[in-house]
Amino acid sequence: MAKPPAVQLAPGVWRIPLIGDYVNGFMLRDDDGQVTLIDMGVASSGKKVIAALRSVGSDPSDVTRLMLTHCHPDHAGGAAYLAQETGRPVDVHADDAEYVRSGTQPPHDPNIALARLFRRFPDPKVTPVTVGEELADGQVVPFAGGIRVIHTPGHSPGHASYLHEESGTLITGDAIFNVLGRRWPMKFLCTDFAMTKETAHKLGEVEYAVAAFTHGPEITDRPREAIRTFLAEHR
Repeated sequence: MAKPPAVQLAPGVWRIPLIGDYVNGFMLRDDDGQVTLIDMGVASSGKKVIAALRSVGSDPSDVTRLMLTHCHPDHAGGAAYLAQETGRPVDVHADDAEYVRSGTQPPHDPNIALARLFRRFPDPKVTPVTVGEELADGQVVPFAGGIRVIHTPGHSPGHASYLHEESGTLITGDAIFNVLGRRWPMKFLCTDFAMTKETAHKLGEVEYAVAAFTHGPEITDRPREAIRTFLAEHR
């Protein structure tokens, strides 16, 4: 059975399965019909994002904001296509802005052996995208009841998670995974894996009703308790 192009998580909030449940984007729609898209998958994912928009009765012309959790190609790869289709720049935390703007990638963690090996190979190419607003920790983006920026660096310097305050939906980005029992992102893909583990604890300090992951399906049954338990076990 084919997966739906969009999975509703809360009123006005959808997950967009881009590569099964393993790579997701997100779509938020305000009462006036304006849409914000968060994370757009790999370069070939753009058309799936457009299909998801249309499946809920929206159109690229309704999109007023594009946001990224960070600059890696499985999140930012589709951004150029969506920017072209919507005519919108991309908002991202200030510490990842230059990577998105230039299509480059941050360094890998020098303390991880596999990361040192990967330094010998060229980084995957990402089409540069115009950056709109450079976001900051604690900032509340004035859309659909407010999207709070939670800076969770380590996976990349400007990695951010987002809390949609009205619905209580937390979008973790790559601060935490939910794939086949895995919670941490792969160490060799992080800029600073120790920092990734440290800053993820911010996600146990906020309130939410749904934990949504760019990698893996959402948790709706006591998600904060599930994440806090994991973090306590891996402090």
